[in-house]
Amino acid sequence: MATYLDFEVKIKTIQENIATAKLKNDAHAIEILQKDLDKEVKKVYSNLSDYQKLQLARHPDRPYSMDYISLLLDEPLEIHGDRHFSDDHAIVCYLGKIAGEKVMVIGEEKGRGTKNKLYRNFGMPNPEGYRKALRVAKMAEKFGIPLLMFIDTPGAYPGVGAEERGQSEAIAKNLQEFSALKIPTISIVIGEGGSGGALAIGVADKLAMMEYSVFSVISPEGCAAILWNDPTKIENATQALKITPEGLKESHLIDAIIKEPGIGAHRDKEGAAEAIKTYFLESLDSIREDPDYLNKRFSKLMNYGSFQA
Repeated sequence: MATYLDFEVKIKTIQENIATAKLKNDAHAIEILQKDLDKEVKKVYSNLSDYQKLQLARHPDRPYSMDYISLLLDEPLEIHGDRHFSDDHAIVCYLGKIAGEKVMVIGEEKGRGTKNKLYRNFGMPNPEGYRKALRVAKMAEKFGIPLLMFIDTPGAYPGVGAEERGQSEAIAKNLQEFSALKIPTISIVIGEGGSGGALAIGVADKLAMMEYSVFSVISPEGCAAILWNDPTKIENATQALKITPEGLKESHLIDAIIKEPGIGAHRDKEGAAEAIKTYFLESLDSIREDPDYLNKRFSKLMNYGSFQA
């Protein structure tokens, strides 16, 4: 069963009517309803608030890393383990091909259904997950394979065990090492990019965000609790944090916004995957054509946070 948010109620009604018309084989009704659907989708999605975009970023039907991997990768081969402690299931790593191009993919995976969410730790990686990501990135560098990363996490796992095994060190190490990888690197926020858990696989030549994704140093809930001691102020916090792609692009913190299908990635996974594929291949070509891309990557990272008085 598809999940609909409160501002998608009319869309749900029209889609149900279309399904009924299809059962009746009523082509005329389908045509009229489809026009109504297109009009309603355009109306709703052209006037979304920052909070509504946050809701879409967390939508349970939104495609996760494994969805994109299955849609994009040919000849996929999963790579396990960090060679130190264990295999973290919140981060998945695959070697495969996209449109004939060899690629190494690293993605944060939240999981679907209770059992799988627990298996994936709700997309919150432990230190071994980031160390697995670094091992795979170094392997890609060794064989000259470009790296594609999918960011989708509420944040790194804050458990005692994770801290004991060096959570902050693992994230910091990735920031250092990924900034110097001698291969083209492209990172995309596909849903929720939370704090250091997102940054650990967010250092890249190109950092993009899906149209209805968010990227923040803290969750709006956490921000509301700290600033106002009031969890009901989540909408205020969402707006104040500037976590949507438009705000981050304006601040030069991301390189691009990937347009989603008109009805959103959560309703059209294939269309969203095609948009990612196009962006990846175009970005890869532009990086390869630039002999100075390593220095440009470093300069971009060093300019984060700069401002004019």
